[in-house]
Amino acid sequence: MSTPTALSAGKPIDLGELLDALAADGLLDPADARRLRYSPRTRAGATLHPVNQVADWQLVAPADGRPLDLARLLAWLAQRAGQPLYHIDPLRIDVAAVTSVMSFAFARRHRILAVECRDDEVVVAGAEPLVGSWETDLARTLKRPLKRVFADPEDIDRYTVEFYSLAKSVSGASGVRGLPASAGIANFEQLVELGKIEDPDANDQHIVAIVDWLLQYAFEQRASDIHIEPRREHANVRFRIDGILHAVYQLPATVAMAVTSRLKILGRMNLAEKRRPQDGRVKSRTPSGGEIELRLSTLPTAFGEKLVMRIFDPEVLVRSFADLGLADEDHAQWNAMIEQPHGIVLVTGPTGSGKTTTLYSTLKQLATSDVNVCTIEDPIEMVEPAFNQVQVQHAIGLDFASGVRALLRQDPDVIMIGEIRDRETAEMAVQAALTGHLVLSTLHTNDSPTAITRLLELGVPAYLIRATVLGVMAQRLLRLLCPHCKRPTTIDDEAWSSLVAPWKAKKPATVYAPVGCLECRDTGYAGRQGIYEILRVDAAVQQVVRDQTDSDEVRRAGMRGGMKTLRLAGARRIAAGLTSLEEVLRVAPPESARQ
Repeated sequence: MSTPTALSAGKPIDLGELLDALAADGLLDPADARRLRYSPRTRAGATLHPVNQVADWQLVAPADGRPLDLARLLAWLAQRAGQPLYHIDPLRIDVAAVTSVMSFAFARRHRILAVECRDDEVVVAGAEPLVGSWETDLARTLKRPLKRVFADPEDIDRYTVEFYSLAKSVSGASGVRGLPASAGIANFEQLVELGKIEDPDANDQHIVAIVDWLLQYAFEQRASDIHIEPRREHANVRFRIDGILHAVYQLPATVAMAVTSRLKILGRMNLAEKRRPQDGRVKSRTPSGGEIELRLSTLPTAFGEKLVMRIFDPEVLVRSFADLGLADEDHAQWNAMIEQPHGIVLVTGPTGSGKTTTLYSTLKQLATSDVNVCTIEDPIEMVEPAFNQVQVQHAIGLDFASGVRALLRQDPDVIMIGEIRDRETAEMAVQAALTGHLVLSTLHTNDSPTAITRLLELGVPAYLIRATVLGVMAQRLLRLLCPHCKRPTTIDDEAWSSLVAPWKAKKPATVYAPVGCLECRDTGYAGRQGIYEILRVDAAVQQVVRDQTDSDEVRRAGMRGGMKTLRLAGARRIAAGLTSLEEVLRVAPPESARQ
């Protein structure tokens, strides 16, 4: 067996030496190594690190025929250098701490980046694992031992610039004229000074940079919501990703106030008003260039204004129902309801269950050139040119009920009501359906049958429900198992039976459980998909809809007619290997009714 070719210690990795070492280890054909050593690759005018260059060539290892991709190359080089391989997850990095370890110039010169800072140790990732000339000086300065790890050189270059730029912006913003950190606790009058348009803080270049970073970072991490939550000495920034909140950063209190003011400027909100909740809207672009909308909401709290931004991706409206999880029998039933010329179709579920996406995707399908689609919303979630959208404005008396009343004089074919909240809105929805319009709306109920009893509680007579309601669809969003790390597991017979009763569906031979890996940030899940429970108000259901009907009676009638519960829909996802038992039990409400 030949001796492995050594890489030069103390020097940056050379492309020729790297190719020779790969060939010596059987990962690269020697002819390819000779051919490629004089073909350096660049990106954006800069020469790539040798390991990234080799990955870009998309070669195949002759020994086993497997791709010589970046992950394999990094693992091989880390093992060669005797250092652990480290994946930089920006959501887990304490930016303020790691940027205080060394200067930006020092980090760039040696292509290193601190990634973890503890009292007893500092973990430093490097792009050149064989170069250690900087270690002694840095350890002496920090008075703590260093632990070296190897990371993707492109990640190190990118995050070094991003982290130090953010830290510089926060530091610069903290140094501008502002309020003491405790100003927001009890004296809201002082807060007004920061928010005035002529105050330089909100438009300071450092604040602008922080806001730009925040938005771009959220888009990149697939966040659905951004939270800026003021506390006594600082403000927490958190992202909601796949339904779970992740802590991202802590901003100084005065910087957070200026960031909030900057976002209020972008959302065309009243800067001076900090005592009342406000709503606004921002349209921006993702790093890939696609347009995206953000809905802003502020709330006065003990320590200042809390800001939440809901991110709406217009691309979701061009996805198929199958991509959203509505497929096969469920899709056919949904189409059968929305293709009716008149009647009421309801979508139910808690906040964040995907009701808006379902309704907008449906309206997008219905809004052909010969159909007039009108909506009344509070607020308008996404601006869509194919619809005629009306915003509820309580200050001038334009609520859901009066909005529907006005829309009926606009010759609509399809009306979407953002939410049925009260008796008057419910009555107007029924009136619109009776006069020959298709009405789509939402209710906040746990399941489909409860929507019928909710209408009864709102005061809609049973005979009008029987005459107008075509069906109800309840939905939830399930997290999908990460395809990179899910592992086979077993499922208890009793647990499976509780999910699929009373249908007695056969337990699958193989089910999967979450594990956690670099790709999913150790959560075990990546992405979400809907599960649905569709209740068709057919003759059998109509018979049980009376003024004193309870939801269990409606549920039993629906199940006899073929309604599949949310838990059964979740069980089907388990059987398909898409999600786990724990996730279905977390999301889908328990099933109490039996045939």
